[in-house]
Amino acid sequence: MQRINYGGGFMKSFSYVAQDAKGKQVKGMLNAENEQEFLKKIKERGLFVKDYKESDSDYAKSIYKFDTKELSFCCRQLSAMLTSGLTLVKSIDILTKQQENEKARAIWQDIYENVQKGESFSTTLEMHAGSFPEFLISMVGAGESSGSLDIIMTRMSDHYAKENKLKNTIKSAMTYPIILAVMLVVIMMFLFIFIMPTFIAMYDDPKDMPVLTRILAALSDFLRYKWYLVVGIAAALYFGIRYALKVPSVKLKFDRLKVKGPGFGPLVCKIYTGRFARTLSSLYSSGIPMVECLERASSILGNSYVDEKFEDVIDEVKQGETLSSAITRTEIFEPMFCSVVFVGEESGALDSILEKTSDYYEEESDAAVQRLVGMVEPLMLILMGVIIGLFVGGVYPALYGSMESIEDE
Repeated sequence: MQRINYGGGFMKSFSYVAQDAKGKQVKGMLNAENEQEFLKKIKERGLFVKDYKESDSDYAKSIYKFDTKELSFCCRQLSAMLTSGLTLVKSIDILTKQQENEKARAIWQDIYENVQKGESFSTTLEMHAGSFPEFLISMVGAGESSGSLDIIMTRMSDHYAKENKLKNTIKSAMTYPIILAVMLVVIMMFLFIFIMPTFIAMYDDPKDMPVLTRILAALSDFLRYKWYLVVGIAAALYFGIRYALKVPSVKLKFDRLKVKGPGFGPLVCKIYTGRFARTLSSLYSSGIPMVECLERASSILGNSYVDEKFEDVIDEVKQGETLSSAITRTEIFEPMFCSVVFVGEESGALDSILEKTSDYYEEESDAAVQRLVGMVEPLMLILMGVIIGLFVGGVYPALYGSMESIEDE
C-alpha cells in the first residue's frame, strides 16, 4: 500500500478507469485519504467507476503541492508561450525544463507525456489533483472547451498572483504581533524565574508578604520547579484545539465566529468578499455554469459556515432565484456587493462588473488585514504592561522594606 504524507495526513494514490456522462472511457489517477473519499471525489466529477486500485507508481512517490507563487509563474509562462503560437505540448515541455524542484519537474514531465499521448490537459491535471487545486483544473477544462486556454492561463496567473499577494500581506502584517508575543513570553519567564526569587528572599517570614506578592511567588515557584507541567498544558491545548477544529460541529461554530465576531467579523467578511468576487468573475467569464461557479467560488474561501450557507444559495439559484437575492440572505457579503451583483444581472454584464468589483475589494482586503492586525497590537501591549505592572506591584513592598532597613541601620 502506497501512502503519501500530504497536508498533515496520509494520502493514498488511486488509479482508475471510469466513464463520463457521454459514455467516454476516462483513465486517471487521484489522491485521497481513503477509499470513501476517492469514490466521493469521482462522483463529484460526474464519473462512473468501472475499475480502480491503489497505485504504487513513481507518481505516488513524487507528490508535491504547488503554492500560489509557483502556480502564478506556471500559468504565466504557459499563457505567454501559447499566445506566441507554441503548441500546448511544446509549452509544457519547456515549462518542465524550467522547474527547479525535482518533484515539481517529475509532475510536469508526467503531464507532458500524457498530453503528448492525446490526453486533454485538464484530464491530466486531474490525475495530479493533490498537486493542483480543483479551481485551476476546472478553469483549464473550461478553457479547452471554449478554445481560449491562453486567456484562461493569463487569468489564472493574475488570480494566483493576487492570492499570493494577500497571503504575503497577512504574513508581513503578522510579523510585529508575533514578535510582541514572543517578547511577552520571554519577559514574563525572565521576571518570574530569575528576578522574582531575589525579591522573595528579602522576606525572613513568607507570612509577611502581601497577598499580591504571595501569588506572584507561588507562580514563580511553579514556573521554576514545575515547568514541565506548563509545557505539557501548552502542548495539550495546542493539539486539543487542532483536534477540536477537525470535528465538523466545532469547526462550524469557529468558522461562524470568524464571520460574525464583534469587531473583526466585518473585516473578515470584506476579505471573503474580495476573494469570492475575483473567483466568481474568473469562473463565470470562462463560460462555466453559474451553479458550478458558486460551488467552486465558495469552496475557495475554506469556511464551513460559508459552505453551509451556499448550499441554500445554490438551491435557490437552481429554482430560478436571482443570485443577488440569494447571497443577500446569507448575511455574509456587504450590501454594496449584493447591489453590484444585482446591477450586473439586470444589465447582462455580470462578468465585467464582478471583475471591476473584485479589484476594489482586493484593495479593501489589504486595508482590512492591516486593521485586523491593528486590533491585536494594542491588546499585546496592554497585556505586556499589565504583567510588568503586577510584577512591580508585587516586588515593590520587598524593595521598599529593604530600603527602610538600610536607612534604620
